[in-house]
Amino acid sequence: MKDLEEYKRKRRFSLMAVAVCSVIYLLWFFVLERTVTNNYHLIHVGLDDYIPFCEFFIIPYLFWFVYVGAVWTYFWFTDMDTFVRMSRYLFLGMFISLFICTVYPNGTDLRPDINTDKNIFTALCGFIWGADTPTNVLPSIHVFNSIGIHTAVIKSRRFRDDRRAKAISLFICIMICLSTLFLKQHSCADVLAAGLLSYCIYGLVYEPVTADELRERRRRMLPERSED
Repeated sequence: MKDLEEYKRKRRFSLMAVAVCSVIYLLWFFVLERTVTNNYHLIHVGLDDYIPFCEFFIIPYLFWFVYVGAVWTYFWFTDMDTFVRMSRYLFLGMFISLFICTVYPNGTDLRPDINTDKNIFTALCGFIWGADTPTNVLPSIHVFNSIGIHTAVIKSRRFRDDRRAKAISLFICIMICLSTLFLKQHSCADVLAAGLLSYCIYGLVYEPVTADELRERRRRMLPERSED
């Protein structure tokens, strides 16, 4: 009975923490969207010019909302440990991303002129572009969150032996990451930065080490001293 009460308390606290962090993130993000409108650094690399615009990638781009929301909700009901770690992973990365955009205002110039009346896909692209400015792009939060959600899936005990679920999650993650490029929402540099940030956050959340373990790792990395 005591363990059940402790579990319920942990669930309530976790949900409250996610709600508070979500409000802080959204307020911070919308402030940046309203203030970073000019005098920002353009993120544009040569590889971006070789990637064509493809409106059909709006499908995986929008599916990001389903992917993140569904997995987050599933783990809150079924695996609290994974939910807590995933939440730490995502919010730590998102706050770091917003901090980078605050001290280093950035944006892209990749969006082409499109005919929003061509089909439903271009219409959706026009809607997204109208609601989301081409600023605050490095690192890509869309990409970072997709990697974070997939990481939670493959690290969860629920899907430890479920290869099909892991494969589906990986496919969705890859398609979402590609969609940010083919919709001209992000530069390749944004995606690379999100991958690097994901790698760093993974080490903090999923592979914490003690001081003794850290010293042992450093000892192994040092070359052995030759005897005189």
